Amino acid sequence: MPIEILYGRHAVHEALRAQRRKLYTLNLAAGVKQTGLVEEIVQIARRANCRVQQVDKQQFERALADVNHQGLALEASAYPYATLEEALARAGQRQEPPLLLLLDHLEDPQNVGALLRTAEAMGVHGVILPERRSAAITPAVCNASSGAVEHLQIVQVTNIGRVQEELKRRNVWIVGLDDRPEAKELLRSDLSGALALVVGAEGGGLSRLVREQCDWLVRIPMRGQISSLNAAVAGSVALVAARAARSERTG
Repeated sequence: MPIEILYGRHAVHEALRAQRRKLYTLNLAAGVKQTGLVEEIVQIARRANCRVQQVDKQQFERALADVNHQGLALEASAYPYATLEEALARAGQRQEPPLLLLLDHLEDPQNVGALLRTAEAMGVHGVILPERRSAAITPAVCNASSGAVEHLQIVQVTNIGRVQEELKRRNVWIVGLDDRPEAKELLRSDLSGALALVVGAEGGGLSRLVREQCDWLVRIPMRGQISSLNAAVAGSVALVAARAARSERTG
């Protein structure tokens, strides 16, 4: 089974809390103080029967060059992707209409991680992303999400369009985030029901086939001097709007 090296205190902490991966070894750079969050991480690791060891600082730096590791690294199994059924089941468990996030070929790990952090905070039941031309759930994405990916049902698929068709058969509305003038303004659109929000790639936006499969498009009206938002910020704004619409509906 492939082993991944997770780094960053929050990413490591959430992986240990979630315990969805197999946990092998928690490595601490020599000199890291075991107080606060680090102390809690070590305690959780030991309770989970995960080996804890100190590593020479220079050796640690060589192994994790060019990343902000914060003196911690967790050896664990690869990210445990979910199925679409598992994502929809989570909505059922929470007795809520599905709220899903579809990523149409987002490739930047920082953008993907930031958006997934918001998705987890807004109670998204599942995230769907394509296997090709898209950022996978790597340690970099895990770190960028502050470990939020460990609590999400993330589904990798070969074809986003087929998933859109399947969700439509299950009475889930497909709403694409787009800046075209004909798109409805975000806050004037009903986002309170069963919903899959589609966010397009940085720069290019939604691909043509994915856009055509959407039931409708929404845009974020820009009132200032800046004409656009990046994918992570725009997607986060839309997710907050969708969660707010549900709160208003349930009172």
